Amino acid sequence: MANTKYTQDKYGYFQTKVWDGTYNENGTKHRITLRSKKSSRDLERKANAMAEAVRNRSYIRQSDICVQEYARRWLGVYKTCREGNTRAMYQNIIERHLISLATVKVTDLMRIHVMLVLNEAHGKNRTQEQILMTMKQIVKSAISDKLLAAGIFDEIFSGVTVKKIRSEKRPLTDCEKKAVFLADLQPAHKAFLYLIYGCGLRRGEALALSRFDLNFRTHTVTVNKSLAFSGNDPYIKGTKNGKERTVPIPSRICRYLENYCQDIGRPQLFTTKGKPYITKSSYNKMWAAILSALKAAGADTDGLTAHVFRHNYCTNLCYQIPMISIKHIAALMGDTEKMVIEVYNHIILEKEDTVSAIEKALEM
Repeated sequence: MANTKYTQDKYGYFQTKVWDGTYNENGTKHRITLRSKKSSRDLERKANAMAEAVRNRSYIRQSDICVQEYARRWLGVYKTCREGNTRAMYQNIIERHLISLATVKVTDLMRIHVMLVLNEAHGKNRTQEQILMTMKQIVKSAISDKLLAAGIFDEIFSGVTVKKIRSEKRPLTDCEKKAVFLADLQPAHKAFLYLIYGCGLRRGEALALSRFDLNFRTHTVTVNKSLAFSGNDPYIKGTKNGKERTVPIPSRICRYLENYCQDIGRPQLFTTKGKPYITKSSYNKMWAAILSALKAAGADTDGLTAHVFRHNYCTNLCYQIPMISIKHIAALMGDTEKMVIEVYNHIILEKEDTVSAIEKALEM
């Protein structure tokens, strides 16, 4: 009589442990118990079927966890090191917009559930974008955790799109450009305005600057960090693309910044009294004062934000192509060439002279 692969335990069961395709927190394989009351051969068939399911990525673990609760755990594990504003965005989506999925098991998740959540945010385009982005990441995580089959991602999200509506960008008007240098501003306010106007820095990048980031000999500023807010409290984070860049400072602005740094007698360019950095409320007061001074100097301040100055900077650079390349513009902005082309393509096309280019290329 042939030897059986598995032996019965004292309760009459044939039993073995098999890998379910997932891993424990320490990196070891997670194994589950398979049992059979019939025979060793029957248990062997179950074990082989399980191994085949793992190979084909079709095995799904049985779980009663619901989508919203799973999303909370996902946030705690995979997004714990993200910036405060990013974590707050995910938490807002999970707590406020996935409430409809609080009783839907992850294993039961279907396309209709995603559409339900998106429809509940109808008219809130940016929120819908964030919901869809969050749901895609959660589903991918659930697939990795064997709570959903590998091929289900396309089934759930096929044809599910959100129309992207971007606010219209504008450069500064001629009156606003003149007002930058005519406005009666406090020293710190003028320093901030000059930095976003003459260097195209993001708000947080300018607010994070210290005296040591400015090189008055080479007329450059090094951008390697950004200041963000958690409520009213400031904190330092990395740049948007995680890279350091060096940006030229126009001569007129460089002279003012050098004098400003000498006068303030501290390393940090912008602070709130008793704080190492400027707080959100202090920044809001500063920006309100800047707008008031610009308006008094003849500027039309409707819709004027710090980001408009950055857009104006990039717009003016694009008009200098081919004196400066798209690659160099992207490097100065701390963005990608793709972004520059997508946002500023209309300017690039304005400067093209296709007919003359062809004539010159083929002249004989």
